[in-house]
Amino acid sequence: MHAPFSLPEILLITFIGVTQMFIRKIYVVLTAALLLASAGLLQAAEKLKPFVLASTTSGDLAAVVTEVKGKLSTAGLELVGEYSPYETATILIVTSDALKAAAAKSEFGGYGAAQRVSITKVGDDIQVAYTNPVYMANAYRMKSDLKSIADQLKNALGAMQQYGPDEGMEADDIREYHYMFGMEYFDDPSVLAEFGSYNEAVAAVEKALAAGKGGASKVYRVDVPGKSESVFGVALTKGCSGDKFIMESIDFKPLRSTAHLPYEMLVSGDKVYALYARFRIAINFPDLAMMGDNSFFKIMCAPDAIEEALTAAAGGTVDDDF
Repeated sequence: MHAPFSLPEILLITFIGVTQMFIRKIYVVLTAALLLASAGLLQAAEKLKPFVLASTTSGDLAAVVTEVKGKLSTAGLELVGEYSPYETATILIVTSDALKAAAAKSEFGGYGAAQRVSITKVGDDIQVAYTNPVYMANAYRMKSDLKSIADQLKNALGAMQQYGPDEGMEADDIREYHYMFGMEYFDDPSVLAEFGSYNEAVAAVEKALAAGKGGASKVYRVDVPGKSESVFGVALTKGCSGDKFIMESIDFKPLRSTAHLPYEMLVSGDKVYALYARFRIAINFPDLAMMGDNSFFKIMCAPDAIEEALTAAAGGTVDDDF
């Protein structure tokens, strides 16, 4: 039989028991707090989509384009290009000092130096929409979230809803996006051409675009301040690389994603780059099926055709491999 506990032993056992109970309660409280915090973070994580529907209206397309131009100018956004890939759509490309400054702080930030505003006639309706700056900032891995630009566009044109894929993506997922295993990320671009200097590269691109090489023509150019970097927006019209051909195959939802266009070439240093088509198209159409009537299968010729067209438009050499 165990001898009776002494008073010091009883006090020690009691202290240990109370301490263990206290630790268990602290553990339960901390665990609950962590779970609540995690739930809060999950709830707070915003799902982003590539496009924003500003408004819908009716009437004359040209009149709506003029009205949108006025609103953008009043908001302090600079119109640097205009493009009509087909008669039912016009795309306005805008930039600002704030956008260019944000681009200057990021590697290959020139891709985000402009935003695209689309005016598209669908049936009797005219959809005014624009690229979602916050989504694009993540797609191009920029240091700025471009929230101020999003607010500027919202105040100028409105913001009814984000759209594109049925399900949005969180910022971290957009930054690390690729369509599927083996396909390109943002940092897997095509190197279209290389020259002796930045100035030579820019001059070669301007010359090739003016000559319509590759079926491409210049829509806009934005120079990134303080860096040897310029982004060119180009219209593509030739065969399987053609903007109209591609959009007829993939832009079929009721809300049109016209602001996907135009495609970009980036002169950075002495090289000319472009985002590879399997990234550049997929980042704006991430839920597009691989197979079927409206799918990537319908434009399976496009990635190589676009690279070939842009290589010619960059003043580069098109190999027989294309």
